[in-house]
Amino acid sequence: MTTLSPLYEPQSGVLTVQYEPNEQTKLLENPPRFTWIPAQLENDRYVLQISQSDVFSEADTQTIKPIPYNLYTPDDAFEAGTYYWRYALLQENGEQTAWSKVRSFEVGTDLPETPLPSRERRYAEASLQHPRLWLQSAEVEAFRSELEADPTYCGFDVFYEKSVKPWMDREFIAEPQPYPGNKRVAKLWRQMYMDTQEVLYAIRHLAVAGTILADEEMLDRAKTWLLHVCNWDVNGTTSRDYNDEASFRMTGTIAWGYDWLHGRLTELERKLVREVLLARARQIATHVIDHSKIHHVPFDSHAVRSLSSVLVPSCIALLEEEPEAREWLDYTLEYYACIYSPWGGPDGGWAEGPMYWTTGMAFVTEAMNLLKKYTGINFYKRPFFTKTGDFPLYAFSPDTLRASFGDQSTLGDPVSLKTGFNIRQFAGVTGNGLYQWYFERVRETDTDSEMKFYNYGWWDFRFDEMVFRHDYPQVDAIVPTDANIEQVKWFRDIGWVAFHSNMADPERHIMLLTKSSKYGSVSHSHGDQNGFLLHAYGEPLAIESGYYVAFSSTMHMNWRRQTRSTNNILIDGLGQYAEKNKVLNMAANGFVEVAEQRKGYGYSRSNATAAYKEYVPYLERYVRELYFFGTYVVVVDHIDLAQTGTVDWLFQTLYEMKLNGQTFKVQGRKADMDGRFVYCSSGELELTQHEGFADVDMSEIEGLPLHWHLKATTKPARSHRIATLLVPIKHGEPKYVSYFMDDQGFDTHIYFTEDGVTHRVEVPKAY
Repeated sequence: MTTLSPLYEPQSGVLTVQYEPNEQTKLLENPPRFTWIPAQLENDRYVLQISQSDVFSEADTQTIKPIPYNLYTPDDAFEAGTYYWRYALLQENGEQTAWSKVRSFEVGTDLPETPLPSRERRYAEASLQHPRLWLQSAEVEAFRSELEADPTYCGFDVFYEKSVKPWMDREFIAEPQPYPGNKRVAKLWRQMYMDTQEVLYAIRHLAVAGTILADEEMLDRAKTWLLHVCNWDVNGTTSRDYNDEASFRMTGTIAWGYDWLHGRLTELERKLVREVLLARARQIATHVIDHSKIHHVPFDSHAVRSLSSVLVPSCIALLEEEPEAREWLDYTLEYYACIYSPWGGPDGGWAEGPMYWTTGMAFVTEAMNLLKKYTGINFYKRPFFTKTGDFPLYAFSPDTLRASFGDQSTLGDPVSLKTGFNIRQFAGVTGNGLYQWYFERVRETDTDSEMKFYNYGWWDFRFDEMVFRHDYPQVDAIVPTDANIEQVKWFRDIGWVAFHSNMADPERHIMLLTKSSKYGSVSHSHGDQNGFLLHAYGEPLAIESGYYVAFSSTMHMNWRRQTRSTNNILIDGLGQYAEKNKVLNMAANGFVEVAEQRKGYGYSRSNATAAYKEYVPYLERYVRELYFFGTYVVVVDHIDLAQTGTVDWLFQTLYEMKLNGQTFKVQGRKADMDGRFVYCSSGELELTQHEGFADVDMSEIEGLPLHWHLKATTKPARSHRIATLLVPIKHGEPKYVSYFMDDQGFDTHIYFTEDGVTHRVEVPKAY
C-alpha cells in the first residue's frame, strides 16, 4: 500500500477546484458541497469522512465510499453545528492512503435544503416508458385533450404552423462536407452547426407534434429524418473532435428522436438509433470526463455546456437501456449539485458575460426542467439559480447596446430575445416580477432577430414558448424603481459592479458598468480588469469596441481580447495578459475592493494590479475609483510604478470625437457626452484619436462600421493620479457640471457641482 503523510495534500492552483468547505467558508445551502484537489489524474476514487468530532470518533462519524470523483454532495441536510471532514484516496486493491488534513465548517440555521439523492435511489421514481423528455405518456394524453378544447393551448397553433409544418416537405439536409484541407473556416464551421440545428428542428418538432396529434404521416416523416441522419458518419464532420457545436446538436437531436419515436421504430431501427446515439454521447462524455476533466479544472465553457445540451437528454433517453448512460447521468447530476456554475457563485453572476450566460442558461434550464420532471430532482433551489436572473437585469439591461463585458455574438444588436426567455424562466421559478418585466421589455424591442445565426442556429422560440407555458405559471411584471432595485449592484462572485438610474425609462436610463474579476481573461473574458462602460439616454457612449467574429479570429485575439480595445489604461503602451495560456489568463486578474451606495452617489474601488504583471512587472499598484452621481461620472485612477513610465488613458466610442485641450466630446444620435481630464499629477495629457482596429484582418468585418478610440498620454513619472469627468447629455437638454480644486495637505480635493448640488472627490497626491 502506498502511504502518504497525513499532512500531504496535492497543491491547488488557479485553475483547479479548491478545498471546500473550510474554516472560512460561509455556507449558503445545506448540506455543504465537498470538493478537494484530485490526488491523481486517472482512476481516482475516494473515501470521505464527516464528523461532529475532531478525532472522528465512530459514533459521530459518517464514512462514504467509494466516491468516484473529487466531489460529493450528501443526500440529507445536516443539523446546525460544527463539523469536520477529511478524505483519502482509495487504491485499486481497496486499501486507502493516509487521511488528508482535517478541515472544519459551520452549518447555520434556516439554510435552503438542497441535498442530492444518492446514486442508489435518485432514479427510483423515473418511468422507463417513452417519451421521457419533457412530456411523459400521461401528459401527452392530457395535452391532446387540452388541444381538442382549445387549438391555441400553450401556443401550440403557432408552433405547429411555423416550426412543424415546414419540415414536412423540406428536402433532407445533406451531411456537411469537410473543411478545405480539413482546416477550420469560421463561416463553414457556423454553417455546419446551422445545418445540424435545422435537423434538430425537423426531428424534434415533427416527433413531438406528431405524437401529440397522433398524426401518422407526421410521425413517419420524423422517423425518416431520424434514420437519414443516423446514417451520417459518427466520426466525420459532425463528430465532437471535428466540430463540437455540430456534434452537440446531432447528439441532442437523436436523443429527442429516439425518445419520442421509440414506439414508432422497429426493434432493428431502435438498435441502430441507440447505437448511434450511444457512440455520439460517448464522444462527448469521454471528452468532458476523461480529457477535459471539468471536475478537476472546471473552466471549459463548451464541456460544461455539453452536460446540459447533450448528456442530460441523451442519458435520460437511454437510462436503463445502456449502462454507460447511467454513469454519465450520475456524473452530470453530481457536477450540477456540487460545482455548477464554475463561472459564478451565490450572487448569480456569470464571469464570461451575458451572451455566454444566455447560452449557458438556455441549455442548463432546459436540462433542469427535464431532470425535474423525469427524476423529481430540483436544482432551482440552489442559491445560484435563485439569484442568477439578477445578472442580466443589472449587467445587461434591456435597453442597452454594447454595454456589457466579454465575447458577444450579438454585440451591437439589442439585447437578445433568448436572454429575455431565460430570465422569464427564472421569473417562473422564483416569482420575481422584475424578471418578467425584463422579458416583456426585450420582447418589445427585439422583434426582428429570429433568423440571425445567434438565434436560429441555437433555439426555436415557438418551441420554448410552448414548453414554458405548459410547465410554469405566468408572473405579473414589476417595473423597477429606486425602491425595489439596488442602485449599486455588486456581483461579488465575478467582480462586476453595475450602477443605474431610471432603469425603467429608456429615455432617462443611465447605466455605468465596471469589472475587476478573479477570472481574469480566461475563456470568453477579456483583458479588461478595471474597465468601464457607459450607456445613457438610449445611447452607447463608452463601449465595448470591435465585433465578435469568431473565437480565435484576428478581431478576437488581436483586438477584442486586448486591453487596447477597452476603456482602461496602458502602461508604457502595454496592457493585461489576454493570450491563450489559461494559467496566465487567470493570474491576470483583479478584484473589487468596495462597491456601495453612499449618500447622494454610488462608489466603487477596484484593483487590477495583478492583471498587468506579465507585461508590466514594475507596476506596484493600479486602482480605479468610480463615482456615479446619477447624471454624471467621475473616474479616478491611481497608478504607482517602480520605475518611470507613461500611462495611456483609453476611451472607446462609436463616433469621431471633438478634442480640445484636455476635453473630448462624443456626439451620438440620441445623446452626447462631455469628457474632461480635470486633474493629472504629471501635467496635461496629450490627446489623440484614431479610427479602426489595429492588427485585424479587415475582411473579417467587411461592411461593418469602424469605431473611434481616444488615447490620452501622460508625461513620464513613477506615480500617476488622473481624475476624469464624464457628463452624458440628452439631446435638447443641455447640462453643465462645474468644478474647482484645492489642496488639503496630502490630498487634492475636487468639488463638482450640478444644479446646485456639490460633491467632493479626494485624489491622493502622487509620490
